[in-house]
Amino acid sequence: MPNRPQPARLGKSLGLFDVFAISTGAMFSSGFFLLPGLAAAQAGPSVVLAYLLASFFILPAMFSVAELSTAMPRAGGAYYFLDRSLGPIMGTIGGLGTWLALVLKSAFALVGMGAYLAIYVDVPVKPLAVALTLVFVVVNIAGAKETSGLQRLLVAALVVILGFFIVQGLVEVLSIGIGTTVREQFTPFLPFGVTGLIGTIGFVFVSYAGLTKVASVSEEVRDPERNIPLGMMLSLAVTTFIYVVGVYIMVAVLNPAELRSDLTPVATAAEAFFDWLPAGVGVALIVIAAIAAFASTGNAGILSASRYPLAMARDRLVWEGFQQVGRFGTPTRAIVATGALMVVMIVGFDIEGIAKLASAFQLLLFSLLSFAVIVMRESRIEGYDPGYRSPLYPWMQVLGIVAPLWLIAEMGHLAILFTLALVALCIGWYLYYARGRVAREGAILHTFARMGESRHQGLEVELRGIVKEKGLRSEDPFDEVMARADVLDLADGIPFLEVVRRASELLSRRSGVPAERLERDFLREREAEMMPVARGAALPHTRSPGLEHPEVVLVRSREGIQLHEAGRETGEPADGRVFALFFLLSPEGEPGQHLRLLGHLATHVDDDAFLEQWLAAGNADELRGTLLREERSLTLHLEAGTPVAEWIGRQVRELGLPPGTLIALVRRRGQSFVPRGSTELRAGDRLTLIGEPEAIRSLAEGRGPGAPGA
Repeated sequence: MPNRPQPARLGKSLGLFDVFAISTGAMFSSGFFLLPGLAAAQAGPSVVLAYLLASFFILPAMFSVAELSTAMPRAGGAYYFLDRSLGPIMGTIGGLGTWLALVLKSAFALVGMGAYLAIYVDVPVKPLAVALTLVFVVVNIAGAKETSGLQRLLVAALVVILGFFIVQGLVEVLSIGIGTTVREQFTPFLPFGVTGLIGTIGFVFVSYAGLTKVASVSEEVRDPERNIPLGMMLSLAVTTFIYVVGVYIMVAVLNPAELRSDLTPVATAAEAFFDWLPAGVGVALIVIAAIAAFASTGNAGILSASRYPLAMARDRLVWEGFQQVGRFGTPTRAIVATGALMVVMIVGFDIEGIAKLASAFQLLLFSLLSFAVIVMRESRIEGYDPGYRSPLYPWMQVLGIVAPLWLIAEMGHLAILFTLALVALCIGWYLYYARGRVAREGAILHTFARMGESRHQGLEVELRGIVKEKGLRSEDPFDEVMARADVLDLADGIPFLEVVRRASELLSRRSGVPAERLERDFLREREAEMMPVARGAALPHTRSPGLEHPEVVLVRSREGIQLHEAGRETGEPADGRVFALFFLLSPEGEPGQHLRLLGHLATHVDDDAFLEQWLAAGNADELRGTLLREERSLTLHLEAGTPVAEWIGRQVRELGLPPGTLIALVRRRGQSFVPRGSTELRAGDRLTLIGEPEAIRSLAEGRGPGAPGA
């Protein structure tokens, strides 16, 4: 199959609050503003416990999605995870099925706001929902930043108003008296028995389902390894608190019979204890909050749903035109298609009934995502390197597989049949349209490989690329490794074999790994054409057991080094020469860190100015300096009459350097060495310090403990 051009990546414009807003906004709507009354009809006062227990049932799905998102931050979320773990047919089920389910849920949210608008005006609900859909489509096309900006505004207004509702509601409950409330409103606690409680857990569980929507935009999240798990956890904590306490207030202040038939229970409760406000103001606030909740669900739904056709188009499972990124950096065609399908659903179907049935499919999806984590971990693919790992593996995932299936069974035959029909539709699409267009398998083959079956090598390459792309983690010792690197500065061109021999000897002295073995590994990598080569630089690399930390040798040749004999087709420049080589040796047990270090070296090489700076460097220290991150490194000269003269004659441990800062290298009389705490500094020493940006800045400005000039 000929090489296809790499698809355009979406810009990283979403931060922690955006993740929180997308997750939170996707959960508040029908779950809080419509369902409590209907749920109370099934469980009585124990509806409060049902909401609390449902929040625990979502934990396996949340932890699993957080792990998968930090390992594979790609548009399409659940589709991408299932495709790469279980194969294209399961990816098709996850992609098409989730796209349709999200469209239904988003359309239902926009239609559902009619119940609250009807408190004041009798508006044609479906035309209004269509109009809002078109508005959100335009906002989504304008950019993810603009979309998330609207989402932040909606969610902020929603949380503030609901916070006010909860504070006032708790004051009302306390004024009535907790004992009185328990006797009159919460007794009996289980009027419909444990069976009613269990059935209600499944009924309200879907109120938390929006939590995982953020996975579909993980490609657009800055620092996904921190922001996705943290944003989801904060969202779940806030949502659970508001759900449980808010529903408790509704049960406490409303007549049980009225609550069980009320489609606007929040507004009714507000009317009961906002009587101190001017007439109608309290209810108006709740209507505003409800509109913000339904609108945020619709907006977040279009944002996340549109990434599914984009991701599937990249893999040729649907029309490839959906992967096109428009002038605003958003998947324009995928957004328009998502909006158009929402309009069709709103106008042509009983959206409320279908959306409730689609909840069962989302439960099936949660079960598959938990299974995907098990498959990815047991595949032992080196490129599977999540920045966040689910706790209590594999028992958390086992619960995540079983619990949703149990809840589906509680939803009844109609929901099960709808889910099976949706799965059959997706399988039919795969067999009819997609099967002949893909030559890819999932990580499950790697699990089978441990029992003697085959592997899909392309997936390993793809996941390694993702690890490199994600960049360094805070604990990765890139600057420390580069600061102490040995340097070979070659004045004239020498054969590549000789360069490999010299670099292997230097690495052997540092690591204790036999030079012959290192030389063999580097040459084998070249022959297999697995050595990254680009823009006049090459990155030979290998790993070895028993190492404590990575080591690197930097090689410069102003004349250039020929990697292959003439006439061979390689990935080198047209004249076949490279001027920079980075020989990286890492511990065997740190494949993820090894790939991240490689990836960060590659980002330096990709800089248009790198090669010019590399060739212009005057000595070994300046060569190292081209690779050190400027904000994390500092070079100081110990000379009399300078701000650091007081360091002369003192041991390193006596300097009182800021926490997280260290002297990585000392150059003395033409020799470089890594200092110890007992190393005494001398006049003429050249120090290379590395550390956190703020600490380095304080040292440079003479503000830190023991800093120059302090």
